[in-house]
Amino acid sequence: MNELPLTPDGRTPVRALTIAGTDSGGGAGIQADSRTMAMCGVHACVAVAAVTVQNSVGVSDFHEIPPGVVAAQIHSVVGDIGVSAAKTGMLASTAIIEAVAAACTEVGIGKGRAVPLVVDPVCASMHGDPLLHQEALDAVRNTLIPIATVVTPNLDEVRLITGIEVVDDTTARKAAEALHVLGAQWSIVKGGHLRTSSTSTDLLFDGNEFLEFSSPRIDTGNDHGGGDTLAAAITCALANGRSVPDAVAFGKEWVTKCLEASYDLGAGHGPVSPLWRLHQ
Repeated sequence: MNELPLTPDGRTPVRALTIAGTDSGGGAGIQADSRTMAMCGVHACVAVAAVTVQNSVGVSDFHEIPPGVVAAQIHSVVGDIGVSAAKTGMLASTAIIEAVAAACTEVGIGKGRAVPLVVDPVCASMHGDPLLHQEALDAVRNTLIPIATVVTPNLDEVRLITGIEVVDDTTARKAAEALHVLGAQWSIVKGGHLRTSSTSTDLLFDGNEFLEFSSPRIDTGNDHGGGDTLAAAITCALANGRSVPDAVAFGKEWVTKCLEASYDLGAGHGPVSPLWRLHQ
């Protein structure tokens, strides 16, 4: 694959920011984002929005960080260290979403600003456990997606956000269009959960053109953190100055390799693994 440089100037790597929740089992969330960023040669800064109680079996509880503290983390990191791209993950509540959107706008992160923003609109865990209060869906639609450079929902999140059930290419295109209407500069409809062929195809839309990114479907039950890892890899590529289509192509290749390297962990679903890069 066309990999990112580990140290672009030989010393200080490019920086990216993940604004998300933790995963105490280490498979998804900020842990997955930071692991991918490190393996892509990007320094990961974090703004913790929530702390989850979870393992490979599921999420049993979560605690929201006060919205002002989440926003303060963003201001603190960007004001001192600076970042070249950012992403969001689990934001849990309307108040946190609004605080994050306001802080990102204030520091120049988001659509039309200097720093691109990848929005992974996390609504539930892969086990179906809720990670977003139901009433916060309106904030995702009206506050978060409108500042997204790229939005990367899975099919369940597409249904919750747009009301469209994706079952084939036609409905995937309608969903991508609906996400763009909500304000995202680029929208992705991921095909990983649409098990109708031996390939997994993600659809990217910019309001005018559809682009398809396909890979062989990896037969594994260890796919925990796959969505976080894809969004983090896209963020890393954007931080390195790649265009959105090139960044999505990189992310697709990256998460496919991570699926190939996934491993058993605990009694449930193991994580996708960016550690494959250590063994090249």
